[in-house]
Amino acid sequence: MDEVFKALADAGRRRLLDSLNARNGQSLRELCSELDMARQSVSKHLALLEAANLVTTVRQGREKLHYLNAEPINAIAERWISRYDRERVHALTDLKRALEDSTAMDSTAFVYTTYIKTTPEKLWQGLTDPAFTQRYWGLRFATDWKTGSTMTWEERGAKTADPEQVVLESDPYRRLSYTWHTFTPEWAEAAGVGEETLAEIAAEPRSKVTFAIEPLGEMVKLTVIHDGFEPGSTVREMIQHGWPALLSGLKTLLETGETLPDPEPAGQNS
Repeated sequence: MDEVFKALADAGRRRLLDSLNARNGQSLRELCSELDMARQSVSKHLALLEAANLVTTVRQGREKLHYLNAEPINAIAERWISRYDRERVHALTDLKRALEDSTAMDSTAFVYTTYIKTTPEKLWQGLTDPAFTQRYWGLRFATDWKTGSTMTWEERGAKTADPEQVVLESDPYRRLSYTWHTFTPEWAEAAGVGEETLAEIAAEPRSKVTFAIEPLGEMVKLTVIHDGFEPGSTVREMIQHGWPALLSGLKTLLETGETLPDPEPAGQNS
């Protein structure tokens, strides 16, 4: 956590985070223009923010886009906020909220990076094996995980199947991508989602999620990219709060063999 506090101590780096909070998914050129800072200075600041895991990057064609990453702030919150008086960490709480609730103006993608002490093989199993997903996610996937194959989502007795629920990309131990599930009345009842919310999310375009897996010594870097949302998306609002908790559960399971208590319904937290 020393790297996080060091990164946050500089006013220039805080300005970069503020800029990404206002408009996520910016290129280096856009950040330089937005902040009126020299390219070399912005590059150095971004390198420190990436090293602290406060910023994560995604390649889009020839450009590298930068996104806020809430994982380090979540770790700080879990370690201290519940133990000390909240007024003493009011600034941290505000920053955590800003990072988790940020909605991009021209990019609605949710991007989250975490580091797990495991192997790519075990992480892949954690993402695909029903015995694992049931423990930290509360659901099971029925599919052969081949590109183009359909997927059935099974949660709390409800099964969701649709021809458009498919595996988009499957490169074992490196990259996995699939379309998000269909919002049906049966799913809504199992997930505790009301009729009004169901009508809103069922009318939205189908989103997709991608898991990028990168080995780093004894650790594995996992980047989750959930995109395909329209501005003001209700689904985007739902998943942005759920993914941090869900990935924390996955990390805990792979590193300790234990699970966090009571996983929420899949549609609400993922």
